[in-house]
Amino acid sequence: MTTTRREFLKSSAYASGAAVLGMYLPGLGGQEAKAAGSVHTPNAWVHIADDNTITLISYMSEMGQGVFTSLPMLIAEELNVDLSTVKVATAPANPAYVNGLLGAQITGGSTAIRDAWEKLRIGGAQVRTMLVQAAANKWGVDASTLKAENGIVSGGGNRATYGELAAAAASVPVPKDVQLKDPSEFRLIGKPLARIDTPSKVNGTAQFGIDASVPGMVYASIEQTPVIDGKPVKFDASKAKSMPGVIDVVQISDGVAVVADTYWHAFNARKKGLKVDFQPGAMAGLSTGSMWKAIDAADKEIKPIKIRPDVGDAAGAIAGAKKVLKAEYRTQLIAHQPLEPMNMIANAKGDSCELIGPTQFPQGAQGTAAAVLGIKPENVTVQTTFLGGGFGRRIELDFISQAVQVSKAVGRPVKVLWSREDDMKHDFYRPMGLNRLQAGLDASGKPVGMSFQLTSQSITQRAFGLPKNTLDPFMVEAAVPPYAVANTAHDVIIHDTGFRVGYLRAVSHTMNAFANESFIDELANAAGQDPVQYRMDLLANEPRFANVLKIAAEKAGYGRKLPKGRALGVALMEGYGTYMAQVAEVSVKGGDVKVHKVTVACDAGRMVNPEIVRQQLESGIIYGLSGALYGNITVKNGVVDQSNFNDFRILRQNESPVIDVHLVQSTEKPGGVGEPSTSVIAPAVANAIFNATGKRVRSMPLVEGLKSA
Repeated sequence: MTTTRREFLKSSAYASGAAVLGMYLPGLGGQEAKAAGSVHTPNAWVHIADDNTITLISYMSEMGQGVFTSLPMLIAEELNVDLSTVKVATAPANPAYVNGLLGAQITGGSTAIRDAWEKLRIGGAQVRTMLVQAAANKWGVDASTLKAENGIVSGGGNRATYGELAAAAASVPVPKDVQLKDPSEFRLIGKPLARIDTPSKVNGTAQFGIDASVPGMVYASIEQTPVIDGKPVKFDASKAKSMPGVIDVVQISDGVAVVADTYWHAFNARKKGLKVDFQPGAMAGLSTGSMWKAIDAADKEIKPIKIRPDVGDAAGAIAGAKKVLKAEYRTQLIAHQPLEPMNMIANAKGDSCELIGPTQFPQGAQGTAAAVLGIKPENVTVQTTFLGGGFGRRIELDFISQAVQVSKAVGRPVKVLWSREDDMKHDFYRPMGLNRLQAGLDASGKPVGMSFQLTSQSITQRAFGLPKNTLDPFMVEAAVPPYAVANTAHDVIIHDTGFRVGYLRAVSHTMNAFANESFIDELANAAGQDPVQYRMDLLANEPRFANVLKIAAEKAGYGRKLPKGRALGVALMEGYGTYMAQVAEVSVKGGDVKVHKVTVACDAGRMVNPEIVRQQLESGIIYGLSGALYGNITVKNGVVDQSNFNDFRILRQNESPVIDVHLVQSTEKPGGVGEPSTSVIAPAVANAIFNATGKRVRSMPLVEGLKSA
C-alpha cells in the first residue's frame, strides 16, 4: 500500500458518542480520507457504538446482486464478528468510497468483490488491530496476549466489548501493515450464508427509492420530449393547473413537470391536462434502418483501431487456406428495463441539496446536483436506497437532474417518478453491433487464420468524454477468444449512430461472445467435427477454459440421446476474471424457441458467498435470455416504437429454463459474477437452434432472426 500515515476519523453526528473507525485506504491519500470526516453519516467501513452495535458499510449500491451481504462478510471476517450480529448501511457519496477499478464511486462492471477483496479485509483487520491495541493500553499488557472475536477483546482475565473500547481506540495510530487471515482460518468467506437483505424485502420494510418519502414532499410527473434530444418550446397548463392536487407546472431542460400532492394526481394531470410543443433535435432523422445502413458502410469511411497487435499474418493465412468462412453477426438496441422505474427525491435548499433514491453512481449524482444548482459538490448529500434493478441504467444521471431542477423551481422536496412508458422510451440503450468474422481452415479443419472486426458505438465517449479515435475497452470485451490460432487480427470501428446509448449489463460481452462463439461452431461444422471437441483441441493452453467446458458438457450429458426435437448448444467465455461454459437444451417448434435447460460450469476464482454466486448466474441467464430471444428496440423518426412489456417482451416464469449450476472450487483471485452469464447464453442457444434446425441465426433477437435464417 502506498498511502500516508493512517489515522482514525471521528464523527460527531451520533448522540450516543459512537466512534467511527475509519482508515486511509489503498490508493487514497490523506486529503481524500480527511474529506470523509465532513460527511455526517458513517464514513468508513466500520461503525461501532458505545452499546456495541456494529454497523458495517457497503460502498456498492445494492440492486439485487447481494453486495449488502458479500461486502460486509469481508469486513466481518477480519473483525471476527458473526454476520448475524451486525447491521449494514449503504455508504454516502464520498471520495473514501471510490471504486478503485472504475476510478469513481460507481457500482458496475462486476467489480464489487474484485475491488473489495483486499480493501475491505484490510479495513476489518485494521479496526480489529486498533481495538486490541486500545485494550492493551488500557490494561497495561502486551497486545499479542489478547484476542478479538465476537465483539469482545479478552485475555489475561480482562474483557471488554468493542463498543467499550471504540472511543479509546481513537487515539491509537492506524497500523501501516496488518496481518490478514490465511484462507484456512476463514469462518465466513466461502460459506453460503443467507442474505442480510432478504427478510426486509420479504416483509416489505426494505426501502427502495419508490418507497422513500420525506416531510413536505410532493410528486412530479414529467412530459418528456418524444425525440430524446428534443426541447420543450411552449406549453399550455391551464387545464392541468385546475385538476385535483396540482400544485404547479414547471418547464425544465428536457420536458414539463406537473407537480402535485400525489403521483397519481401529477400523472393524471400531465396526461389529461397538459399540452407541450417540442422542438425535435438531431435524433429526429434517425430510424432503425438508416442506422443499420450507416453501420454497414462505416468501414468505408472510418479507419479501424487495433484491439490488440496482430498475431502473424491473418489475411495471408486466410487467403491461402483450404477453406474460407465469412460471417456477419448483428446485435440490436435493447432497453435496460429495471422493474423499478427511474425515480429520485431532491430537496434543493439554497446552497445545499439532499438526494434520496436509487443510483449506481452516488458521486455522479452529487456532481450533477451541484452543477444544476451552481453549488459545491460537498454541499450535496446522497442517500442511496435499495435499487429495484440497475443493469447500468442507474449509472445515468438524467432523472436526477430532472428532480433537482423541479425541486429548485418549486422550492420544496420533490419526488420525480417515471412511468414504465417513460422508462422504455427515454433509456440509454445498448448499442447496435455488427461483427464481421473470417477464418481459414487447413485440410484437417483446424483454423490457421482468423480476423474479427466490430463496428459499434462508444458509450464511454458519450458518458465520460473519451476522445474520439481512442480505443474504448468497454467496446471490445470478449472480442479476443481463447482459442489457439496462429494468425489473428482484431479491429474495432467506432461509429456514432447519433442515438443515445449506455452501458447495459455485460456491455459488449453480449455482442462479441455471440459472434465469436457462434462462429467457432460454424468452423467446427465446416470441419465436420464435434463443437465441444473442436474447442477442446484449441484450448490446450487454457486450462481454466478447458475445465469449465469439460464440466458443463459432462453435467449436461453432452452426446446423450435427447428427446425428439431437442438439441444442445455450447458456448464459453471469460468475463471480469470469471471463466464460464454453458450448455443449452433447446427445442424449436414453428417459429417458437423453447429453452428447456441450461447447464453452467463457472470458475469465478475464490468465492466470498457461493450461494450469491449461484443466484447471480441464474439471474444473468434469465436476463440475457430475455434479450437474446425477444428484446428489441426499434426507432422511427427518432422516436422509440416500444412502450411497455407488451411490445418489449421479457422472459416469463413459465418460459424460464431449469438452470443447473456447477461451481469450481478455486484459489485464484475472485472474478466478477454479476454479468458474465448474460452473454454466454445467447450463443449457446443460437448453436442449439442450429443443431435442432440446421438454420444458422446470426442476428438477435434470435426468434426474429430465425424467421429470416
